[in-house]
Amino acid sequence: MKILGIDPGTAIVGFSILEYENSKIDLIDYGCIYTDKNLPMEERLLIIFNELEKIIQKYSPEHMAVEELFYFKNNKTVISVGEARGVILLAGMKNNLKISEYTPLQVKIGITGYGKADKKQVQLMVKTLLKLKEIPKPDDAADAIAIAITHINSFNNLQFNTSFSSNISTKALTKTKMSAKEFRELMINK
Repeated sequence: MKILGIDPGTAIVGFSILEYENSKIDLIDYGCIYTDKNLPMEERLLIIFNELEKIIQKYSPEHMAVEELFYFKNNKTVISVGEARGVILLAGMKNNLKISEYTPLQVKIGITGYGKADKKQVQLMVKTLLKLKEIPKPDDAADAIAIAITHINSFNNLQFNTSFSSNISTKALTKTKMSAKEFRELMINK
């Protein structure tokens, strides 16, 4: 499975391509799409869309993981990043990608296991998880890698939960509340 991770923005859009196969994550490519702040917004959005389409066509990912918007102090910034996210989501839909969105908190927890981790801690975990010699640069690209890894972790948890829960017989449930001991016995005797 190939995942396109996206850290949205208007001046800089971080991207990553990860391949996940046989419980192994390979970093295929990463980088940024840059737009000139002096260009009209519609031109910047077109650049983002066209460059993203080139990346999608080059690597043929099946999934796109995009960071959700979070609180901005500047309303103008949140609007422009929202417009960029719209273009990014459009490119994903147009190319039939399965799109998932993750909040910054979900990414921090998904990478470090700690919701108050700072950017440096997330980047160090990306480096460690992928066995890289150095932290990927620039920060936007490292964030895009973290978003893609979060998607892989989320995808694995969903698969585990789905297969695990489908193996449990509800016929064995005789009451709505049970002790931890009763739960363990149910799991062992499924």
